[in-house]
Amino acid sequence: MKVVETFLEGVYVIEPQVFGDHRGWFSETYNEGKLAEAGIVQTFVQDNQSFSATKGTLRGLHYQLEPKAQTKLVRCTRGAIFDVAVDIRKGSLTYGKWYGIELNEENKKQLLVPKGFAHGFLTLSENVEVQYKVDEVYSPQHDRGIAWNDESIGIKWPTSGHPILSKKDEDAPSLCEAEHNFIWSSKA
Repeated sequence: MKVVETFLEGVYVIEPQVFGDHRGWFSETYNEGKLAEAGIVQTFVQDNQSFSATKGTLRGLHYQLEPKAQTKLVRCTRGAIFDVAVDIRKGSLTYGKWYGIELNEENKKQLLVPKGFAHGFLTLSENVEVQYKVDEVYSPQHDRGIAWNDESIGIKWPTSGHPILSKKDEDAPSLCEAEHNFIWSSKA
């Protein structure tokens, strides 16, 4: 398992090893010990799965407020997505910056999105399944979102048209208007 740091503190790309032969393939998609060796110590309490039938479906940008904030370990097990993390930790040098990566069933990459980041993805194919682990259960009263097309963030979504959105995501506020209670602090 390879752990790759991104320029956003705490956001990692996880690249599991894949072992294949004439029967197919095998991959260890999560190993607490190997992640701990890379400095990622996380206890996940819930697994989630979503299905999007149509290419161009966008889910996000979502997060939960403290004390119910969630770290997510995201992977795409069918089809392909453009997965995005946005730093919303006040005081961070990368506040409002984003990182995006294609996750798909072939590359088997995963994205670790820590607390203090909004998360969203755009489907790049039909019939997409996304699975993710979280370290806190869903809490409707702490659930928040930011507009997918907030110009102050400037995410370069790989789409030429308007994505398919839920009503909640269509009505999400900009980052400067959104409620978020994350404060960056140095780990040093």
